[in-house]
Amino acid sequence: MTRTSISPRALLLGLGAGALALGLVPALPTALAPAPLAAQSAADLDKVVNALRAISTMRADFTQTDRQGNVMAGVMTLKRPGKIRFDYGKDSDFLVISNGKSLYVVDYEVSQVERWPIKNSPLGALFDPERDVKRYGKLIPTGNPDVLSVEVRDPKKPEFGMINLIFVRKPSAPGGWQLTHWVALDAQNHRTRVQLTNQRYGVSVPDSTFTFRDPRRSTRRPG
Repeated sequence: MTRTSISPRALLLGLGAGALALGLVPALPTALAPAPLAAQSAADLDKVVNALRAISTMRADFTQTDRQGNVMAGVMTLKRPGKIRFDYGKDSDFLVISNGKSLYVVDYEVSQVERWPIKNSPLGALFDPERDVKRYGKLIPTGNPDVLSVEVRDPKKPEFGMINLIFVRKPSAPGGWQLTHWVALDAQNHRTRVQLTNQRYGVSVPDSTFTFRDPRRSTRRPG
């Protein structure tokens, strides 16, 4: 199998956007902004929420790049509610997967499985955009009406890092906006970019896609 220098934890940070930040960051007070600007920000956040909620299933190619320029690529598959899979290919040691209840990072070379409850996972924005994007996100001006950037961070927990989700207007995408990439920055200023391409929506995805072979000696399976 192919071995990479990226650790399972760093893998999850890059894919999921900063170690739980999406589910825990408090909303910034909109009263600090002028009323028209605050109203526009709320409207644009609604667009992001609606775009994510409109996705029933999605499959996309992804490329993950860290600050050293190390690149990993694979296929992301998403199915509501709460199921997602980042597959790095048959020769990879790693797999990131959620079965709807828990999120797992599987390392087959060292027979290790790390687990997080869905509600505390870094991928919370994809699973529950109403809670994690609309309530906790901050819109970042892009200067382009066809591009939306949402930043999420928890100032009380700097170890969780920061995430920027980038959406581009596309009429054929669910909700009219397509998630194209995200950039995660951890507490050590390690930057990871995940780029999505070839997004396909409404594809047939069996639930078996979100199961995995447990590399540990026990017979436990994700529950």
